[in-house]
Amino acid sequence: MAAQANRHGTDEHGPDDTLSVIIAARNEEAYIGACLQSLLDQDEAAGRIEVILAANACTDDTVGVAESFAPAIEARGWHLQILDVPAPGKVNALNAGDSAASGDVLVFLDADIRLDPPMLGQLRVALAGDAPRYATGTLRVAPARTWVTRQYARLWQALPFVQGGAVGAGLFAVNRTGRKRWGAFPEIISDDTFVRLQFTRDERAEVPARYHWPMVEGFRRLVRVRRRQDDGVNEIHHLYPDLPAREGKATLSRADILGLLARMPLAFMVYASVHIAVRLRKSRSDWARGR
Repeated sequence: MAAQANRHGTDEHGPDDTLSVIIAARNEEAYIGACLQSLLDQDEAAGRIEVILAANACTDDTVGVAESFAPAIEARGWHLQILDVPAPGKVNALNAGDSAASGDVLVFLDADIRLDPPMLGQLRVALAGDAPRYATGTLRVAPARTWVTRQYARLWQALPFVQGGAVGAGLFAVNRTGRKRWGAFPEIISDDTFVRLQFTRDERAEVPARYHWPMVEGFRRLVRVRRRQDDGVNEIHHLYPDLPAREGKATLSRADILGLLARMPLAFMVYASVHIAVRLRKSRSDWARGR
C-alpha cells in the first residue's frame, strides 16, 4: 500500500536533491504520530523530502496513523510511501525501505524518535558533496518516567562516547556515495553500529540539532537491553573484525570514572549496577527493544 503526495513539487532546490527518510516500524501506533509530526515541523532548509514507512508485520494501527498524515505531507509538496512488509524483522523493513528510496541523502530513522526542526536541513548540509559521508544528530534521551531510567540516562549521556561521538542510535544518515560502502543490510543485531563503522571518524559528523530517543523503563529492562546491545557489538567484532578499528571511540580513564562518581554518585551506582547485572547473567537469544 502507498499514500502518495506530490514528489516533484517546486521549491528552491534542484530536481534531483530529494532527501529520503526511511522508517522501519513494527507496532509503533503509540509513537509514529509524534515521529511524523516532527518531520512535518522541519524548517524550510529540509528541502524536498520523501518519507518511506516500512511497516513490517504490524498488528496494530501503525499504518492507519501514518496514512492520516498524508494530507499534511502532501501540503508540503513531499511524498509519503507506506510499504507493507509481511515478514517480521527490522532488517527486512530496512532493506525494503532502502530499496524504495530515491534520495541523494538517506536518513534512517526509528519510529519512536522525535527530531528538532533544524535536523533534516543540517543533515542535508553535512552530507553534501561527492565524498562518502555519515551524519547523525545530537542525541538526547527523552524524559523517563522511572527514577532508575532517569539516573541511568543521566550518566550514559555523560560518557565520552556519547558526548560528540556521533553515536547514531535511532538516527543515522548517509549520502549516496557513502551508501555504496555496503550492500543489503545484514541480518545482525546492531544495524546502527554496523553502518557507523563503515566510516572513519573523519568521515562522520554530528550536527547540532537534537533528536529525542526514549530509553526503556526500569532496571530489568535496562539490563535486558544493555545485554542485547553488548551482544550486537560482540557480533560485529566476530563477523566483521576489520570494522571496530574505525570506531575511534573515546575511552573512560580512571580520572573520568572518579569524576563521574563524584559528580553524580546515584547515577553512577545505577549505571554500575546495570553493568554488573549484565555480566552476571548469560545472554538470551530473544529480542529486547531499545525502549
